Order: sequence, then C-alpha cells, then structure tokens
Amino acid sequence: MKIHGINSCDTCRKARRWLGEQGIEATWVDLRADGVVRADLERWLDAVGAEALVNRRSTTWRELPENERPAMEPEAVLPVLEAHPTLIKRPVFERAGEVRVGFTPAVRDWLTA
Repeated sequence: MKIHGINSCDTCRKARRWLGEQGIEATWVDLRADGVVRADLERWLDAVGAEALVNRRSTTWRELPENERPAMEPEAVLPVLEAHPTLIKRPVFERAGEVRVGFTPAVRDWLTA
C-alpha cells in the first residue's frame, strides 16, 4: 500500500500514526517533497473524480487567482494539480489497484478489510 500526502498535514500524520497502531505497512510518498507523477494523478482522477481529489478548502486553492482555478474536468484539473500538488485532498491511499482519498471512517474500514 502507498499513502500520498504532505508531512505537515495533520490528517496525514494522524493517518500514518493510525496505520502504525493497526500494524498496517504503507510506503509514504510526500507530495510536496517528492512531487506527483502524472500517471498517478490520471489514475486517481479516473478512480475518484476531480470533485473528490481537489481540496477546495486548502490555502493553495484560496490563493489561486479565480482565472487559474480549474473547471472540474480531468483535462483542466490535471495540469493544475501537477503544478500545485498541495491542492490534492489528503491523504491518498492506493492498495491493490484501488484508490481512496481522505481519512474517514469508511476509508479506515477499507484499510482494515
């Protein structure tokens, strides 16, 4: 399993701590330090859609000028997420070809299934 996020994100830290407590091993990928691979973004957009993947509550979103905020079509979102990986809702979990975003009870249930 991989978990993609940002080291300074409280939710990511909470998720990583919880994974450790559950004995679930995961490879950490820091979106800010490591960047994001276009193929990953395409896969995530296909799996969960732009509405779920773009964090419109983020500081990065609020700081983007209105004319740079993408429409929620994958073609429009993809280059913006590549340029601003902190716009990605976090954490992003990948396991066995499946993708989940966030750290909700439903995601925790999926992680332990």
